Amino acid sequence: MTDRQLPCGSRDSRRRTVAELVAGRWGDHRPGLWFEDQVLTHHEVAAGAAARAALLADLLPPGAEPHVGVLLDNTPEYPLWLSAAALAGAAVAGINPTRRGPELARDILHTECRLLVTSHTHLRLLKDLELPGVRLLLTDTAEYADLLAPYAGAVPDASRATPDDRLLLYFTSGSTGAPKAAICSQGRLAAAGASLVGQFGVRREDVHYVCMPMFHGNAVIADWAPALAAGAGVALRRRFSASGFLTDVRRFGATYFTYVGRAVQYILATEERADDADNPLRLGFGTEAGAVDAAAFRRRFGVRLVEGYGSSEGGAAIQWSPGTPAGAVGKAAPGLVVLDPETGRERAPAVFDGAGRLLNGDEAIGELVNRAPNPFEGYWRNPGAEAERRRDGAYWTGDLFYRDTDGYLYFAGRADDRIRVDGENLAAAMIENILARYPGADAVAVYAVPDPVTGDQVMATIAGSFEPAGFAEFLAAQPDLGTKMAPRFVRVVQRMPVTATNKIHRARLRKEGVRCGDPVWWRSPGERSYRPLTPEDATGPLVPTRGPS
Repeated sequence: MTDRQLPCGSRDSRRRTVAELVAGRWGDHRPGLWFEDQVLTHHEVAAGAAARAALLADLLPPGAEPHVGVLLDNTPEYPLWLSAAALAGAAVAGINPTRRGPELARDILHTECRLLVTSHTHLRLLKDLELPGVRLLLTDTAEYADLLAPYAGAVPDASRATPDDRLLLYFTSGSTGAPKAAICSQGRLAAAGASLVGQFGVRREDVHYVCMPMFHGNAVIADWAPALAAGAGVALRRRFSASGFLTDVRRFGATYFTYVGRAVQYILATEERADDADNPLRLGFGTEAGAVDAAAFRRRFGVRLVEGYGSSEGGAAIQWSPGTPAGAVGKAAPGLVVLDPETGRERAPAVFDGAGRLLNGDEAIGELVNRAPNPFEGYWRNPGAEAERRRDGAYWTGDLFYRDTDGYLYFAGRADDRIRVDGENLAAAMIENILARYPGADAVAVYAVPDPVTGDQVMATIAGSFEPAGFAEFLAAQPDLGTKMAPRFVRVVQRMPVTATNKIHRARLRKEGVRCGDPVWWRSPGERSYRPLTPEDATGPLVPTRGPS
């Protein structure tokens, strides 16, 4: 995924357009957009969107796909161009600024962007790239201001937009191959925003803090869209900053934020203060925080974190509800099943011991599949990827789950994160949750390294402090750590490698394996204690010769 916490909306609720929501703020003179020292009213945002929509209509060549690439930090120009595209019946392709060279050019050209909105900050990324037919608009230039000036009197008109118009082309962060550009229509985005408004009781008086990058689906679908749907305000952070998080929240009066990946851990790693709970936040919504960090966040800041699941493509979603067991994401809606990806048969219900440990992972863990109608709208110009998701009339998520006898679903990682040791399937996410209890761990990643005898071995990377004897004692004391779950190898890093969206860069960790520049500790079969991996050990029969490519 990609983004595992995004609401899907439903086909039945696709009545409104984002354009209508944008136009609905015309005449609303309450403060609506905060960025650094700048404040715009909702009316000014609607007016700015109308001006850019009119400019867009004049700049797009006849017959061209109405696609605009946006290569920006979280500045006001980003939501202004999202809103403008909605009014114009066009689509925004969020361009990832961490991509480089041919990969970056490929993203722009693949989505057929004839306009690329950017700034001098990112201009260096485009140097020497071949981008035929692409016109640049630099938002921090006098020329850009001059282009917009004739349209200053434009009024937002939502009549050109329909619910089926493409609005977003956002790249999913797959671990293999080129990223896929998922399609999100105006109707689906408006429905997703409305769904979150209802789920979390978003009010007009709320302020949504957007600190995750807006080229990513999380910030737009789970943060910006519900604010727009409710008429709430939006506060932007140019780039995520753990040290600036609480200062921003207080400064802007933020009541809601979204997160992905390690963001919550980074915030918790900042220096603790006695007044941390003195803040206006009431809710954080996201994924991958983990139960340990969610509890620590609530103790320290007085803020509840809600973990959710939903494919950013719109194919499946699970909502938490009161009564959901610890560790579960939520109850399966009609049509959601856990299937064996090879046979297509439904997996057995999970069986737990008294400590909550999964006893039959090999039989219970499978891929989450949605057999019910869903609003997945496909990938731009990628029929092969669509066929992989749509099989036998169902949507295959690419995520591993298991299901208990009461119908509650438990996340077990990406299909790519499956670990198979001695014929038994292990869930990386389950092992991570256990290792996250280790006192020295600021962050944990668990993944497979190949073994010619057992198939895989479990490897963990721990960011923080590591004491081998203490870690071995910690493992022995965990009642829900199965005998095959204990890491054979432990890599110790100062800071976990992450992607641009603060997700752990598992593909890099898997590729580097045990032969990396960081200290690696290991224990051979039957041993309890860990010892440093030496060059001699690394050439032995028990150590993988290389990480997976």
